[in-house]
Amino acid sequence: MSAIDRTEAFCQRFGLRIPILLAPMAGVPAPALSAAVANAGGLGSCGVLLMKPDEIAAWADKVRQDSNGAFQLNIWIPDPPPERDRAHERQVIEFLSAWGPPVSEDAGDAAPPDFAAQCDAMLAAGPRIISSVMGLFPPEFVARMKAQGVIWFANVSTVAEALAAEAAGADVVVAQGMEAGGHRGCFDASKAEREMVGLFSLLPAVVDAVTIPVVATGGIADARGVAAALMLGASAVQIGTGFLRCPEAGIPQAWADALGTLKPEQTTVTRAFSGRAGRSIATRYVQSSNAPDAPRPAPYPVQRGLTATMRAAAAREGDVERMQAWAGQSAGLAKAVPARDLALGLWTEAARLLR
Repeated sequence: MSAIDRTEAFCQRFGLRIPILLAPMAGVPAPALSAAVANAGGLGSCGVLLMKPDEIAAWADKVRQDSNGAFQLNIWIPDPPPERDRAHERQVIEFLSAWGPPVSEDAGDAAPPDFAAQCDAMLAAGPRIISSVMGLFPPEFVARMKAQGVIWFANVSTVAEALAAEAAGADVVVAQGMEAGGHRGCFDASKAEREMVGLFSLLPAVVDAVTIPVVATGGIADARGVAAALMLGASAVQIGTGFLRCPEAGIPQAWADALGTLKPEQTTVTRAFSGRAGRSIATRYVQSSNAPDAPRPAPYPVQRGLTATMRAAAAREGDVERMQAWAGQSAGLAKAVPARDLALGLWTEAARLLR
């Protein structure tokens, strides 16, 4: 099957006109961005990690109101409860005092919303697709999705994870290369820095290993990347950083501006924001946090709680050097154009290259 035929089959199956998916980004839930991508014929998305059930429902209602309603809802599979080390957390707090407002000793107690309630809310919102990251849904939730006719996209970062997802009942796997911005989607958080596989090595290996469709994500931000991923066997592509400079994303201007001039080597993987490994701009805060003499970040989600006041202050003040500025290695290719125009342009040019 040719790359064009494969993408057309994928689009027909999932009700799309173009094989362009917006990556679920928990820190960028703007409904306008998903509506624009959906109206172009692609798939919108929302990372619901930080959202309460009523917020999930409101997001879905807004996207349906403003678009054709084609979207996925995505959630992290929870990690085991972190081991707390209060003495070490005080060292992190002392380190953070140089970067933002004072941090209270109980800041690390902040916990994510209830996972089970979020899962219920996702099903109630009635999306066609629900996706997982950082692991696999428990069998009972998979059964509930299947009974409701909901399609499961499983994000993976290795061949072993892809095989596990297929065996667990996933309908599609999303292969995330190490180039991707934001959090690494590894099932085992401790392996995030050790199992760093680039998309052009990971993608064909996953395609050869599984029998279900594969979506490519990580380091794709222009038509050349789209076409290359499809030639390597992907049925569609998922793009995150490439959409962040679009006005509908609504991210702080300092972050958007920094992306436009970023070179691949100016990003790095760090645990400095949340305790989970993720790729961001190599800002002064990130470089300082990654230095050998800095205290190691607390585990997720403790570190996220400890850095919350710094991140909020940086966003208010437009200071990208302290901001949680996630960025993939192809960030410099991102364009500051309307998201609908970007999505359509990516596919028009990629299809021309493929033909």
